[in-house]
Amino acid sequence: MTVMEQRGAYRPSPPPAWQPRMDPAPLLPDAEPYRVLGTEAAAKADPDLLRRLHAQLVRGRRYNTQATALTKQGRLAVYPSSTGQEACEVAAALALEERDWLFPSYRDTLAVVARGVDPVEALTLLRGDWHTGYDPHAHRVAPLSTPLATQLPHAVGLAHAARLKGDDVVALAMVGDGGTSEGDFHEALNFAAVWQAPVVFLVQNNGFAISVPLAKQTAAPSLAHKAVGYGMPGRLVDGNDAAAMHEVLSDAVRRARTGGGPTLVEAVTYRIEAHTNADDATRYRGDAEVEAWRAHDPIQLLERELTARGQLDEAAIEAARQDAEAMAADLRERMNRDPELNPMDLFDHVYAETTAQLREQRALLRAELEAGQDDKEGDLR
Repeated sequence: MTVMEQRGAYRPSPPPAWQPRMDPAPLLPDAEPYRVLGTEAAAKADPDLLRRLHAQLVRGRRYNTQATALTKQGRLAVYPSSTGQEACEVAAALALEERDWLFPSYRDTLAVVARGVDPVEALTLLRGDWHTGYDPHAHRVAPLSTPLATQLPHAVGLAHAARLKGDDVVALAMVGDGGTSEGDFHEALNFAAVWQAPVVFLVQNNGFAISVPLAKQTAAPSLAHKAVGYGMPGRLVDGNDAAAMHEVLSDAVRRARTGGGPTLVEAVTYRIEAHTNADDATRYRGDAEVEAWRAHDPIQLLERELTARGQLDEAAIEAARQDAEAMAADLRERMNRDPELNPMDLFDHVYAETTAQLREQRALLRAELEAGQDDKEGDLR
């Protein structure tokens, strides 16, 4: 007889009256990713919205290819491409109102640009010139986050603060599947659910955390299933279906804005390019896998739907391409200019009011720069 048998089977006592019971069923995601394109739901979609999504996808694809080329030319230190994930990026930006906030990861420069940030400013961090490169408050876009998932608690904090102040603001935080293995992810979801913060978590499940496949990160049925453990709904959606992405994210944003609390959205997509220009993806995945996902390309899916319904013609497709080329040419021309950097800028954006210590450091640096300039002029004489 075991010790447990001797003591009797353990029977937990019922929860006290103050502990609410919650039915988990409404929180569970669908068994299969939600889709719109290629289904009857597509007939109900707004054609103007779909055409807008298409134009942004074409523009986004060109942005990715141009930024990747800039790394090969030495104009960018690194670029994490979102080729193949454009539907997630564009839908995240378009689902938000102007007053809302976007919290991107380092791979989400396309979402930042779709939100209205200048394409050059969106790449400044990856160029190594500034910590951010754009004014977060002007665009309501938080800095690109390189540490995995650290932007998620920040999004929860902003959303919770907005709710306490009575501001009608929603935060949308983007993260990759690798980021769901970080403690910040779990802490953010827990606080968001407890506080019922108006925040939406978008997980772009692109198959790999650099070289680690999802199966080696989690044993959950899906990442969306993790939501139920924190008391929020989880949504599973086809991340390459731009119409489905926009619908699901818009619903989640609307739910958060009306007091329904947070939502976890998992977008099933794929990273067509390597993790960054410094990665060799052939070491951990085969060409056949990549080609299979190319057949599920977000631009082709949307073009096929719109053209089949007579809502998009070749002239409109060509116009979108020309607009994308104009954007790429402007980006290329401006990124090829050498930046004019001022070391004194280091002290301008640390605190709202400069501290005494920073004033002292600024004076010291200015003196060193002036002394160096005097020495240079003396050598010339």
